[in-house]
Amino acid sequence: MTVFRSLLLAVAFVASTGSTALAQDFDKGVAAYNSGDYVTALQEWRPLAEQGYADAQYNLGLMYDNGLGVPQDDKEAVKWYRKAADQGDSDAQTNLGWMYEFGRAVPQDFKEAVKWYRLAADQGGYARAQYNLGWMYDNGRGVPQDDKEAVKWYRLAADQGYAWAQYNLGQMYRRGQGVPRDDKEAAKWYRLAADQGYADAQYNLGWMYRNGRGVPQDDKEAVKWYRKAADQGDADAQTNLGQMYRNGRGVPQDDKEALKWYRKAADQGYAKAQNNLAVMYEFGRGVLQNNTKAHMWYNIAAANGHDKAGKWKDEIAGKMTSADISKAQSMAATCMNSGYKDCGKQLRLCQP
Repeated sequence: MTVFRSLLLAVAFVASTGSTALAQDFDKGVAAYNSGDYVTALQEWRPLAEQGYADAQYNLGLMYDNGLGVPQDDKEAVKWYRKAADQGDSDAQTNLGWMYEFGRAVPQDFKEAVKWYRLAADQGGYARAQYNLGWMYDNGRGVPQDDKEAVKWYRLAADQGYAWAQYNLGQMYRRGQGVPRDDKEAAKWYRLAADQGYADAQYNLGWMYRNGRGVPQDDKEAVKWYRKAADQGDADAQTNLGQMYRNGRGVPQDDKEALKWYRKAADQGYAKAQNNLAVMYEFGRGVLQNNTKAHMWYNIAAANGHDKAGKWKDEIAGKMTSADISKAQSMAATCMNSGYKDCGKQLRLCQP
């Protein structure tokens, strides 16, 4: 499963650490921000930032970064992050590294990103920067690719409860990258991230239970974790949950439920689910049998890279008239061009 990389900007503004007078002004800004009055927050923080108050500089950068109370402006965000970062502010160092990594208002420069991540990570206990530095080593961005260094930094962040790091550390154990391959350790770290609501980890933990890898084989547990990820929109989990219903594994067999979950994933452009929908139409499982709709979904799945859907589309075409094939092709084009929002009533269920 793909390791998805993302960096959350701080969601809470930093606490005051300066003199009493500065702290009072800073806290007025915090109170204004918490009430949604971003203009007043900026009015309180800007003078402090201009006086060199690092907490205010960081918060001002964050406001520009997210367009809160001001027009979104990456250059201003970088300016204020840099001022705070130069004073050793670890949040600002991490966010400045992120700006360099993705080339936002500065030339994209992975080495410069690593520099700032490392400065923040070396301030013991700063999990977000440690994770980012691990990711850079994992992917060879700005540093030579090094699985052991990646594991080192992921572990430091994971031990502090950072869900992304826990998930990626689980990935390293499952694949044997930088550590001996160990499914039990992988499952352990997936569970820690999954318990925090991390959808990729929930999916992987479901997969581990489904296949008995690092945990006892348990279809009910697999369904539990697939469902948690599926409810967050994870297309892999939605498709696998559909399969569990289709095959009656861990849940009562239910083609209509299978169809429901396939459609959720298919609407995200997920080729495996689109192919599964085609199969349901071809054989009339949970829906009235319909070769035209089966052809449509096989066609869509093939266009999205499913390696067998094209063959099956051609096979079912042998049972159709040229008019029906033309109709199916038109339906497929309409469906895809609408981003799967205008696929007709493709999933009208059979009446009991």
